Amino acid sequence: MVSLSVGIMLSTAFLHALPEAFESQADTHGLFALLLGSLLGFFLLEKFAILRHSHHHEGDGHHHAHGHDAREAGKSGWMILVGDGMHNFTDGILIAAAFLANPQLGIVTGLAIIAHEIPQEIGDFIVLLNAGFTRRRAYMYNLISSLMAVVGGVLGYYTLESASNLIPYVLVIASSGFIYIAVSDLMPQMQRRATMRETIPQIILISIGVLIVLFLTGQQHSH
Repeated sequence: MVSLSVGIMLSTAFLHALPEAFESQADTHGLFALLLGSLLGFFLLEKFAILRHSHHHEGDGHHHAHGHDAREAGKSGWMILVGDGMHNFTDGILIAAAFLANPQLGIVTGLAIIAHEIPQEIGDFIVLLNAGFTRRRAYMYNLISSLMAVVGGVLGYYTLESASNLIPYVLVIASSGFIYIAVSDLMPQMQRRATMRETIPQIILISIGVLIVLFLTGQQHSH
């Protein structure tokens, strides 16, 4: 899923969303500046999240009252839910903007987000279990957090429809998110598997991701 996500996300950004944005009537220099600013913004957001989530572990030499670690783990679980809910809300807006720009672009953007979200949601579920949530609660809260994408999609559809000039800028932000996630998060994970036996399936799955986007893009041009 990680390898497939890389192929889909980078192809969606470079072959579909960014061309759609730059072929619009929006200012080219403004779009490039937004692309740069968004990439740096995602970097800072990730830095902030890492700093906020860092906390001590048992046996690290710090002395705290009994039950402190359980409370801290619970806090980190709630922070992840809030952050993931906001992330999903934003994803919904991005999908809405993509569909308003072009239905095929909406499909590949949704596909790119789904490909990334499946492993991420599984990871969040495991983190919630480690934070002390029961399986039932972790599943329910994760589901509620995921449904924020629907809220963002509906709101984005009716908001951006009346402000279509904002769509190219939203597409650039979406592309920068795809590029940043693929390059800073997913690809480093793939680099840890350095043997040829592990590398070949990665290359194949990245290629499949690219071909999926190319196929959908080709379908669009043929219509």
